[in-house]
Amino acid sequence: MHQAAVTAKNVRVVRQGVKALAGVTFAITPGKITGLIGPSGSGKTTLMRAIVGAQELTGGMLEVLGLSAGSRQLRSKIGYVTQSPAVYDDLTTLQNLQYFAAVLGVPKTDVERVLKQVDLTKQASQLVGSMSGGQRARVSLAVALLGSPELLVLDEPTVGLDPVLREHLWALFDSLAAEGRTLVISSHVMDEAERCPELLLLRDGKVLNHGTHSELLKQTGTPNVQAAFLQLAGGAK
Repeated sequence: MHQAAVTAKNVRVVRQGVKALAGVTFAITPGKITGLIGPSGSGKTTLMRAIVGAQELTGGMLEVLGLSAGSRQLRSKIGYVTQSPAVYDDLTTLQNLQYFAAVLGVPKTDVERVLKQVDLTKQASQLVGSMSGGQRARVSLAVALLGSPELLVLDEPTVGLDPVLREHLWALFDSLAAEGRTLVISSHVMDEAERCPELLLLRDGKVLNHGTHSELLKQTGTPNVQAAFLQLAGGAK
């Protein structure tokens, strides 16, 4: 097991003259869920794209599973779910998974496994284009789970989902972490932050705080993550 799943040292990203990340430094513990929490525009998606190798750095160092972010060897070790489901509408759930399994070079038996994990076995032959937003999100998640990646990077995976589905997905995230996977899950919803054992709070491209949930509340003397965030951001009176 690597000492840290993700290590960032003074990571900077400037896009179109704007500092999307302004020198972030942290180390993410392996085998746990780390919540990447912050308002829209705080740099969450940019940081996630950098971790999976889809965003070039302006400066600093970013290591993922002991390798430089973007290394070819990491492709099979990382599962990434974007905010908009990156699946094909004109294919069925099963066809999408078979296609991505072939691209990734993972066994066909993996397809059945991930269908069960995201509770989509009954929708295997349904066209993705005819699905609800929640179902499409689960197809994307199933694709990310192919090959049993060590690290899962999930960008707002429960946004727009009903409470029952959100509960189901969080139970799945907990079980994946229990298996030893590392999950980085972004959200701007503070009640979801309460479910993350570790938290990385971002604002304006900077790290406000990084540590365990209990450490954050103890350090700020607040009852919940929202109050802690407001205090750290200077919004609490």
